[in-house]
Amino acid sequence: MACGLTGTGTGTGTCGSSCYKDNNDGIEDSTNTFSPPSSTTLLPHMKLCYKCKEEEVINSTGGLCGICFRNSLFAKFKQSITTHDLISSTDNILIAFSGGPSSRVVLEFVHEIQQKAQKNSDASRDKLYPVFGVGVAFIDESAVTSIASDDLDNAMQDLRLIVSSLALPTKELHIVPIQSIFSTDLKDGRNKLNELLDTVNDVTGKEDLLCHLRMLCLQKIAFENKYNKLVLGSCTSRIACHVLSAAVKGQGYSLPADIQYIDARWKTPVVLPLRDCLAQELNLLCRLNSLKTLDVLDAPRSGINDLVSKFLTTLQEENPARERTIVRTAEKLIPFHFNRLKETKDTDETLPRRRRRKVNLQPYESVPSEFLCSICCSPINKLDMECLNSKLEGCETNFTIFGASCCPSCQFQILPKDSSSREQFYSLLPRQMTTRASDFIGGDQTWLREQIKDCLLSDSEDGT
Repeated sequence: MACGLTGTGTGTGTCGSSCYKDNNDGIEDSTNTFSPPSSTTLLPHMKLCYKCKEEEVINSTGGLCGICFRNSLFAKFKQSITTHDLISSTDNILIAFSGGPSSRVVLEFVHEIQQKAQKNSDASRDKLYPVFGVGVAFIDESAVTSIASDDLDNAMQDLRLIVSSLALPTKELHIVPIQSIFSTDLKDGRNKLNELLDTVNDVTGKEDLLCHLRMLCLQKIAFENKYNKLVLGSCTSRIACHVLSAAVKGQGYSLPADIQYIDARWKTPVVLPLRDCLAQELNLLCRLNSLKTLDVLDAPRSGINDLVSKFLTTLQEENPARERTIVRTAEKLIPFHFNRLKETKDTDETLPRRRRRKVNLQPYESVPSEFLCSICCSPINKLDMECLNSKLEGCETNFTIFGASCCPSCQFQILPKDSSSREQFYSLLPRQMTTRASDFIGGDQTWLREQIKDCLLSDSEDGT
């Protein structure tokens, strides 16, 4: 593969155990700015890195020096990509950049493998090796947050500097206000967004709805700019929080869909290359390598999400392995069909033989359909669909149809309970959400009846 993802190691160094100490492939590593003291200056009481046996150990790295610690994280990142084919040489990927340590590390690691792929392509004799493209997307949520205008301007300037300072290949930056999902008129979109959030009384539901709108906005950017994969910086810690909060919110059935390396239920599939890294590790790497983060943009959590986050922080202090244990336990759940890959053959005979094998995501249309919630896009099980079918009998309003197409969690936490607010809520929703309900329900209910046929009574069983 031209992007250098065919191996599971991280380099050609001699540190061992998926760690490299020297950069011998001719690529200038501008990201590794941490410079530990030379082994000749080590004092007798200093501990040596257990991998390279030359540099001083950095606290909280598990006995590693700064360079080996970075390489160990990069090894996890690269192994996720190579094992699950998350990025191929012909891809055009979009990185969702929030400004936090996770997305910052994703950007740095993706840039590194892209840069190596570009070097390999330039050095090849026929120069036929394709190099995957990279774009960066930032969703501006200042319309619903209380960030000072000066802080926001400085953060946007830092964001542009972070992306532009990366070496070639160039990465296009997309800064898109979240209200653009409602209207091209940003002032009108901002009003609709705030009105929509005001109709949601539950604090957790309001935060979750904003998260779903953020995903719609990212999908819109990816679709309009022809990106074929969306890369998120979700790490083990974030996924562990989601596992617990989803269980509390009653989303146990759909939980396996959200914690896999890949999620192809969307038009632009989502991949999670940092799924095996802890937030604590990523924070430390940013400090050691002087990677600039935009902490001012971090919005505080609230409701159930905040309680779960604080609870996990306490658990992690008592036992650092708790977050990994939670995620490994959740891995035992059976994933959905859109969480797997499909191998296809590349018929381009101009590529070298070892390049003709191309792995792509399995097309959504080629697998059995799942009924997805109109708000959060979570799969809905058959029993809930049976309840949905009963609610659709004789329904007259658009909100009734839309509400019936939502999962129980969204019905409880997001949909307004006040009848006077329901139609207003529905009228303010972005078109992507309302059409999802009409596509699966309003157009043809034959599909729905086919999905829940095992739960329905036949004419001879209805007791008449």
